[in-house]
Amino acid sequence: MNPYEIIKHPYITEKTMALMEKNNSLQFIARIDVNKKQIKEAIEKMFEVKVESVNTRITRKGKIATVKLKPEYKAEDIATRIGAM
Repeated sequence: MNPYEIIKHPYITEKTMALMEKNNSLQFIARIDVNKKQIKEAIEKMFEVKVESVNTRITRKGKIATVKLKPEYKAEDIATRIGAM
C-alpha cells in the first residue's frame, strides 16, 4: 500500500508540540483499517527516518498514531519539513 494512502495528515495541537520536544514524537491521522507496522513503514518511507515505536488510539477524528523516532532523528526537523512549525 502507498504510504500516502496510509497516513492522511499530521495531527498538530499544543499537546503534540509538547510531545515533539519531550519525547521526540509526532502525531498523524492514519486510516482506520491500518495496523502499527504499516504506519511505521509508511512514516519511515515518507520521511526517511527510523521509528522506535508507534502507539495508536481511535477517536472521532480517526486513528491517531503517535510515532516516536529513534534518537538520531529529530521530530522538530520532520515538523519543519511538513510545515507544522
